[in-house]
Amino acid sequence: MRQNPNTASRRIADLSDDDKPREKALAKGIRVLSDAELLALLIGGGVPGKSAIDLAREILDACDNSLSHLSQMSIQAISRRFVGIGPAKATTIAAALEIGARSCSAEEEVSVIRQASDAYRCLLPKMKNLPHEEFWTIFLRRNNSVIICEQISSGGSSATYVEPRMIVKKALDNMASAIILGHNHPSGNLRPSSQDDALTRKIKEAAALLDITVHDHIIVTPSGFYSYAEEGRL
Repeated sequence: MRQNPNTASRRIADLSDDDKPREKALAKGIRVLSDAELLALLIGGGVPGKSAIDLAREILDACDNSLSHLSQMSIQAISRRFVGIGPAKATTIAAALEIGARSCSAEEEVSVIRQASDAYRCLLPKMKNLPHEEFWTIFLRRNNSVIICEQISSGGSSATYVEPRMIVKKALDNMASAIILGHNHPSGNLRPSSQDDALTRKIKEAAALLDITVHDHIIVTPSGFYSYAEEGRL
């Protein structure tokens, strides 16, 4: 029986070599591939009626053609939402996006904090694509060199619980002389909330008891930051 061309499986193998992602990458380099072609390489194989590239384009269309938006989806959400993308393929996609995020983080590694923008560059790679709030702290030596940048808490889309005593304890454990606080606003809103103000005061007061200085509190969004220090609010 002859297959209906509308239901027959579309295969990457049927494409010309110039249109096959793997062959194209080998011949011209990985950077020439589109986002859909890169994603198709991760997916590997298609399903009846759709090639891996078709699946990749479907995924990107659902994410506004943004790899950043895709990176915000959980493995379970990717697997549930797209037919032909099971847990194994969803995990591969998530792993590749996480490698990219960690690579950017390594490139943006900041060893000394001289101004608010340095703190922002240190914090941004850790939080820029998150759909939920996280709270991080940069622990500093007396010369403002970075000892460690560590996650303190992770919460919902609009808040995360932070215990000031935990931050102070970690500062003591790391022999830090000063700290910089940071958390993200997934909404993109740069204005600090009244809860942000209250938490900043509590942490500053708790740290001062042990001669630890709070240099700043940075609110992080992908498009910019708010600095309590630059706004004269510390």
